[in-house]
Amino acid sequence: MSSNLRRTGTAVALALVLAGCGTAPDDPAAAPSTASAAEPPPESVTLVATGDVLVHQDGALEAGAATGGGGYDFSAVFAPVAPLLRDADLAICHLETPVAPAGGPHRGYPSFAVQPEVVDALAEAGYDLCSTASNHSLDDGAGGLARTLDALDAAGIAHTGTYRTEAESTTPVVVDAGGVRVGHVAATWSLNGVPLPAGRPWAVDVADVPDVDGMLAAAARARAAGAEIVVASLHCCTEYDHDPTTAQEEAARALLASPDVDLVLGHHAHVVQPFERIDGEWVAYGLGNHLAEHSTRGYPTEDSVAARFTFTRGDDGRFTVTRAEAVPLRIDRRPDAVQVVPADPATYERVAAVLDRRGAVADGLGVVPG
Repeated sequence: MSSNLRRTGTAVALALVLAGCGTAPDDPAAAPSTASAAEPPPESVTLVATGDVLVHQDGALEAGAATGGGGYDFSAVFAPVAPLLRDADLAICHLETPVAPAGGPHRGYPSFAVQPEVVDALAEAGYDLCSTASNHSLDDGAGGLARTLDALDAAGIAHTGTYRTEAESTTPVVVDAGGVRVGHVAATWSLNGVPLPAGRPWAVDVADVPDVDGMLAAAARARAAGAEIVVASLHCCTEYDHDPTTAQEEAARALLASPDVDLVLGHHAHVVQPFERIDGEWVAYGLGNHLAEHSTRGYPTEDSVAARFTFTRGDDGRFTVTRAEAVPLRIDRRPDAVQVVPADPATYERVAAVLDRRGAVADGLGVVPG
């Protein structure tokens, strides 16, 4: 099924309810049908999540996506993995950087303002939902933050972690995924020293890791708003290290100890980190880069992984993970283009070894080809 057909979310659901309020009670068209019984609720749902999305400038990615006249088309970048994303009931990305105005100017590291066309490519590939809280969230100020969320809205991608208004910062993000309501909360441990905008302490969800009380409060709001599954995305802690920090581990355990959080996804390391099952629930400590052109050498920053989790409804009505899978990927950097592709054998083995550092395979993780 097309991702665009699946992407409803709470705002659309509310719009449908309000639209129904305008139908006269005696309108025959409004009468419920007795021809067939109501469909049973879905018993399972599959989520796919990927790593950091950054558009570094003055490289093959920018050159390969340029269409002339200042325009860009990044759709080919994600085309090889689009079937993986579209086959899921919900595809979640992590958009690490703000977007620039249409036509630029564009900036790369260390303070990003990237081509807004990358958001269109994410939507075309099948992403339904993105976390936006990162150490680069305020690289282009409050204006860049708002511009990024506007671009995601225009592309039909739900988002959480950064906010244009105070009301938005406390409104739970709950989307429809194949008939199952999934909530998403996100936070970053750093803003690279950039202060939150004056009078807008709510603009970015910041967690003083391992303290994740703000995320837990957001997860409780999502659950109260009807989320049957809640996913927490945490952007921290040490770059280029395959092993999570102690604070990162403590944060993941605190999140999973809550009855309101069902899955933890990690970003920021730019290399793949292990998956771990903790008291029956899963954390993917670091999904690596999904799209990037890091100049750092000696680190496998082109290694990537897609996390795929199938949740099934139990006899108590709650959803738990019944299938945990990891799909190794690779960022293919060529002189004239960059693409996200299934992992070659060497990358596959390297990523699989990292994923299993905490005994994930013995605990049920399947490492599978893309």
